[in-house]
Amino acid sequence: MKNCTADELFAQHDSVLAHSDEYSDTIVIKYAKGLKVDYKEDGVHVSICNPDPNAKMKKTEEIVISNPSSRFICTTALQLGNFEALGLEDKIVGMNSLKNLFSPKMKEQIKNGSTVKIGKEGNFDLESVVASKPDYIFVSASKHGGFEVLKDCNIPLISHHGYKETDPLGQAEWIKLIGILTGETRRANAVFADIETKYLKLKDEVAAQKSDKLPTVISGRQIRDGWYFVGGKSYMAQIFSDAGTEYIMKDNSESGGVTEDFESVYVKGLNADFWQTDGAHSGEYTLNDLAAEDERYATMEAFKNNQVVFCNLSETPYRELGGVQPHYILADFVKAFHPELLPTYEPKYYKIIK
Repeated sequence: MKNCTADELFAQHDSVLAHSDEYSDTIVIKYAKGLKVDYKEDGVHVSICNPDPNAKMKKTEEIVISNPSSRFICTTALQLGNFEALGLEDKIVGMNSLKNLFSPKMKEQIKNGSTVKIGKEGNFDLESVVASKPDYIFVSASKHGGFEVLKDCNIPLISHHGYKETDPLGQAEWIKLIGILTGETRRANAVFADIETKYLKLKDEVAAQKSDKLPTVISGRQIRDGWYFVGGKSYMAQIFSDAGTEYIMKDNSESGGVTEDFESVYVKGLNADFWQTDGAHSGEYTLNDLAAEDERYATMEAFKNNQVVFCNLSETPYRELGGVQPHYILADFVKAFHPELLPTYEPKYYKIIK
């Protein structure tokens, strides 16, 4: 495997889970800033905090896990994706009402009643929550106030801060928390090792190109009151760098999304080689669809050169699995920016649109 090219490595379809027994049952955190794990006599001690460097609240949650749990409620698509990546969807007994649900197993579980819909933030069905008898409920730090009512159910809440990690591998590493909670630590180590190996292999191959002039990339587009783009210290900005590009907004200090007035971003991105953006669109999204949103888009170099990389959130499971599959997102960008490195790879989320 060490001698494989990244293209060959991504083409392998051998089941990672089939070899999970070969991995350690001890969890070691390597990249995630919001997780700490300590093994003690009374169980596994896990410290959870918000890893966002700009977070105003740095409250740390401490949980002790002495026995595996098998019943969980997820309140975001990304939390679901953590279970999905490990093949543990059967342990989800409750799920918020997602607009787009892609997991075939979750669809079947909701259909047969083994997983119940609990409503949405601010309008949870507490009777369904209690009736599903969860051991834990995962909540999100990005929401404010909507989860307070769940405390009345007297069920332990766990904040899932994976999406706040700025290191792509750090975000994916939160699957190890699921491994600890469910007792499937070997499985979590196996899956993460596969993600890490593929990500780093491709990153190293890109770096080995040693180009004097990197292609440039701009992100986002007009959303309501301004041009929304990913911050220069964000998860996505790191993937841009690892994919061998120079991000136009790299000097921005934000770790999340940023909104600035249209003109200021437009001027900076006008001559960028590539343009990354996403959105929910029914069916195929084209350059014509993009230009219809604002005629100025058609004047951008990336648009004129057919180098717009788009992820259709309505047609791909990005919200569920993107956070735990940074190796595929990286590969999607490398396929667009440096196609010669991945000649046979088929993009999973982000694709050049025409």
